[in-house]
Amino acid sequence: MKVVIQRVLKASVTIEDKIVASIGHGLLILLGIVDKDTQEDINWLSNKVANLRIFGNENGVMNKSILEIHGDALVVSQFTLHALTKKGNRPSYIKAAKPAVAIPIYEAFVKQLELDLNKKVLTGEFGADMKVELTNDGPVTIIIDSKNKE
Repeated sequence: MKVVIQRVLKASVTIEDKIVASIGHGLLILLGIVDKDTQEDINWLSNKVANLRIFGNENGVMNKSILEIHGDALVVSQFTLHALTKKGNRPSYIKAAKPAVAIPIYEAFVKQLELDLNKKVLTGEFGADMKVELTNDGPVTIIIDSKNKE
């Protein structure tokens, strides 16, 4: 499981010209899933996201988590995070989990993050053609792969 986390002032997801999710200050989380992802990956990654200290404290030092600032979270499915680009110029997405596997893992990650944050987590729509708009704060962008915990 891989995430790209962006610290945002605001973010939204639009599907067919309708805004389906919108947040203020917090995190936009792009989530990519592979077949080998498990509940252990979900728990570890959710905990990491909830406690990642990437928000400024009173001195402007990145030392606060989304929990501490009571920020919002928006999770968007993003199978292209697992693109293979070594050969040729057309990315291969063979490592990305198919919807039958990915959807339950995606939903479980959102539920776990809601538990870890003790608040509702907004989402896009799995598999939909989404337009994601954000105002990146910093910019701060972090990539985390649950298969690289060490």
